[in-house]
Amino acid sequence: MNVRPAAARLSWLVGAAAFVLLATVMSVSIGPTSISPRGVLLETVDAILPGDFDSGLTEREVSIVRVLRLPRVVLGLLVGAALATSGATFQGVFRNPLADPYLLGVASGGGLGATIAFVYDLGDGRGFLDMVQVLAFVGALTAVGMTWAMGVLGDRTRAATSLILAGVAVASFFTAIQTFLQQAFTEDIREVYTWFLGGLSTSGWAEVSQLLPFAIICIVLLVASSRTLDVLAVGDEEATMLGMSVGRTRVALAVLASLLTAAAVAVSGLIAFVGLIVPHAVRLVFGSSYRVIVPLSVAVGAGFLTLCDLFARTALTPAELPIGVVTAFFGAPFFIVILRTANK
Repeated sequence: MNVRPAAARLSWLVGAAAFVLLATVMSVSIGPTSISPRGVLLETVDAILPGDFDSGLTEREVSIVRVLRLPRVVLGLLVGAALATSGATFQGVFRNPLADPYLLGVASGGGLGATIAFVYDLGDGRGFLDMVQVLAFVGALTAVGMTWAMGVLGDRTRAATSLILAGVAVASFFTAIQTFLQQAFTEDIREVYTWFLGGLSTSGWAEVSQLLPFAIICIVLLVASSRTLDVLAVGDEEATMLGMSVGRTRVALAVLASLLTAAAVAVSGLIAFVGLIVPHAVRLVFGSSYRVIVPLSVAVGAGFLTLCDLFARTALTPAELPIGVVTAFFGAPFFIVILRTANK
């Protein structure tokens, strides 16, 4: 019996939601103090929904769940969803499955902003609107703005190619400034380096509340634009014949995805491969329609990064690995396999 595409998409989304739920419960349950998955699930529901749900957890376990683990897990879900959604969007905008969220200089801009904050002792990267986060966000958006100004104000018919080349130039410029600051303030290199490897350490719900508005607005808009990405995928001439302003659409979607990436980078540092391999893996398994790729990337990216963070904080207990190391450890071999498969 044939399954209708709409029904298939619904079943895939339900499966992706189940994956996110499983990753969430595992991440909150597992740690130096193991907590019952049933208790974690009930306590999480009690924290979200009105009413009184008796989780059966002790007061100490409730404190661990609500104060320590749940904020970190939620932050991981948001950052993973943000990076994967941005990656899927960039791959659609540039019609290149190897495009990633840092394409337009977001990483270098965010890195420079964070470096300035660290070397001038303006913040430590934790708490609501800490200066490390603020300057990383400002730096990332500044890089995107410069890339847009250099790449789009010229020939709009070649906007995609121009944006990529401009992103490379802006990234090189910002990286040069950052390297100069690191050499001038060598005592702060360790803090900068740690931030560059990425992490989800939180001081509570402050970082979550900082990222949440950007994540909700940008992800909803990008998921709603998935049909537009399908139109872009058929080619510029066909999209123009359908009444689309290809250049403006590409720029709008790229800036929106960059804003989402900048917001994630500001609270988590630089976490590689999530925005590259998650959409690519979804495409290989579920097909090439962005009406499937984008929403599934939201869920798969959220679950994937949460599980990576679980590995990062438990693999070498009581020490903790930078999450960027974990995503590279799993992501790089996976990406090599993808490349070898695609070239056969």
